[in-house]
Amino acid sequence: MANSKSWLKICNDYKILKHDFNKAPFLLSAKQIKNSCQKFKETSEKEVRILCKQDTREERPNVFVDNNLFLLPIKNGFYNIIRGEGYVNISGINKRTKIYSSKLDFVLETSKIGNSEMQHLDYAYASSLIRTFMNDTSLVLTIRGRKYTPSFSFNVNKQKINVNSVQTEVDAGYEGKEQVVLIEAKSFATTNVIIRQLFYPYRQWQEITKKKVIALFFEKTIKNNVYSIWQFEFTNPNDYNSIRLVHCEKFEIVE
Repeated sequence: MANSKSWLKICNDYKILKHDFNKAPFLLSAKQIKNSCQKFKETSEKEVRILCKQDTREERPNVFVDNNLFLLPIKNGFYNIIRGEGYVNISGINKRTKIYSSKLDFVLETSKIGNSEMQHLDYAYASSLIRTFMNDTSLVLTIRGRKYTPSFSFNVNKQKINVNSVQTEVDAGYEGKEQVVLIEAKSFATTNVIIRQLFYPYRQWQEITKKKVIALFFEKTIKNNVYSIWQFEFTNPNDYNSIRLVHCEKFEIVE
């Protein structure tokens, strides 16, 4: 990883690897990261936002990989370094691609320009694919973009993590009569993703609504016309690692 040198210095400066991760996570601030990396020249080696963006297992620095560590934001400017499994596999869907007929009676021309998560999601929603996958015709788009979480707590292994006002981003959220469906979307193929991207929005909206909250992972690449959807659930809302795959399908939309 390009930022491995920076994280090795951070770990050495604050003696992170000598910390007993069996007792508690290691609390690290953005200010500490800046102070440790201020003499590096490249932006990618000293910018906190870039250093802390570890959305897949492969994006972790070498020192994290070697010591089975991952990073979670817990409030503005503060992070927990935790030992354990922070990611969930996005397994290949070994089913035939279903041919899905769009419910629209006209062709969407503008939706085919570009390659963004939001664009692909909007097309899938406009074609009623999201409603069909969830078997819920009442779903309407109500959530999009960045928001800050309320305070909540959860466990990783046996350690309690307290989160307060962490910024989250939902690529799209849909509310129906009985459920709220939140989607994390990618416009490129991936084999794993940090659980936080599904868990934080799930816990955030669970605090707000009494309806059932559903977490979906959505993938559509520009290389093919296949829309892949994975439905996950957390069997214990207080357990970060209780994530479980419920259902997955892949579709080709025909207009």
